[in-house]
Amino acid sequence: MRRRSQTGVAMPRQRRAHRPDYRLVLYTGLLMMIGLVIMYAIGPQRAHVLNMAHNTDFYTNTYFVIRQTISLLVALAALVALAVTPLAVLHKYAGKILLAGLVACALLMIFGNWLGVEAITRCTNGACRWFDVGPVSFQPAELLKFGVLIYLARFIGNAMTNKSLNDWRETIWPMLAIVGLATFFIAVVQKDMGTSLSMLSIVVAILLVSGMSWRILGRLAIGLAGVGLVLIISAPHRMERIMTFFNTHEGDSLQTQKDSGYHIEQAKLAIGSGGLFGLGIGNSVQATGYLPEAINDSVFAIMGETFGFVGLVIILGLFAALLMRLLKISSLLSDPWLQLLVAGVFGWLASHIVLNIASMVGIIPLTGITLPLLSFGGTSMAFIAAAIGVAFQASRYTNFAVNEREEHAHTGRRGRVGWSRDTSRRRIS
Repeated sequence: MRRRSQTGVAMPRQRRAHRPDYRLVLYTGLLMMIGLVIMYAIGPQRAHVLNMAHNTDFYTNTYFVIRQTISLLVALAALVALAVTPLAVLHKYAGKILLAGLVACALLMIFGNWLGVEAITRCTNGACRWFDVGPVSFQPAELLKFGVLIYLARFIGNAMTNKSLNDWRETIWPMLAIVGLATFFIAVVQKDMGTSLSMLSIVVAILLVSGMSWRILGRLAIGLAGVGLVLIISAPHRMERIMTFFNTHEGDSLQTQKDSGYHIEQAKLAIGSGGLFGLGIGNSVQATGYLPEAINDSVFAIMGETFGFVGLVIILGLFAALLMRLLKISSLLSDPWLQLLVAGVFGWLASHIVLNIASMVGIIPLTGITLPLLSFGGTSMAFIAAAIGVAFQASRYTNFAVNEREEHAHTGRRGRVGWSRDTSRRRIS
């Protein structure tokens, strides 16, 4: 007997819902708690720096840890909400989620870039990336990334089922139109290359898992490289980052934040000064104003200074474990949409982790991308947690090989071929 999956596709008995992979939640929760600890550790220094810079006493010693706690609670709520939302709902409303992201980015462009309505938007250095109403801030690009993940996984999954995956008219060009429009809003209008790279990593992960022709993937890669080159050359601040990366020499830019390569050199100094076990909580020197974006993009360097090499190894181990679980889940899913969906979540997380850490240790130019679940901020953490919640829900529908002896025993005991109650509680191995 065959039953229906939540996407409406008939599935074999091996697809019956079973216990989800709780290790996803465990690793996510541990990383969130580490992020909260680091905000507690460097929050007072950051508050002092901002109060001195703006000649105010607005920022208290607990300001950042309280804000991070609120963000953490919102992210956990998003994770739980998506973990219990039927996958059929996401499948049905994938197009509307993508449309909501596009509309939000378009409204930000209108009110921020065109009309300059400062009451509801936040713009810095000519880039408007946030809706900012009172204490509530929202980054539309994160919603757009989530929409691209859900919709593109469904679209490519349908193409796989319909045998039209390598068809340019039916699949490739519509996909490029969607990705191109999203890239326009994020990379061109909002001037956020880091977030656009993260979104494109979702697309790349989905296409690699889909089994698309390598010839087509090669052409897409060449086109993507060309577009990226144009985006870099056409933006002076991006060219400056590239030139800084190649021209900076060790120790030549440690004087002021206006010096070339200051950010990268201070990040390396923070990581190196941590030694084996770190300086300890509350003893960070770089967080007192030397390292820019200490609680956001540079949090990895601050953790190296605080927790040392051993602490960073533990954190990297948690990230690796989380990514490996996502790969395992994706490999055990037979429904194309769910498989691509979890692969996209992997690409999303992996891009943030790799790009952020690589830029902090000087392997690549600075990208301005957050470290997932650890950096200060609400929107990014909430949508990453939501994506993990989707993967958690999908982990209930992974495949398992049924041992013939067990199946025969189930047949004899219950009078028919079927699943025992114990089978529904099996974990992913």
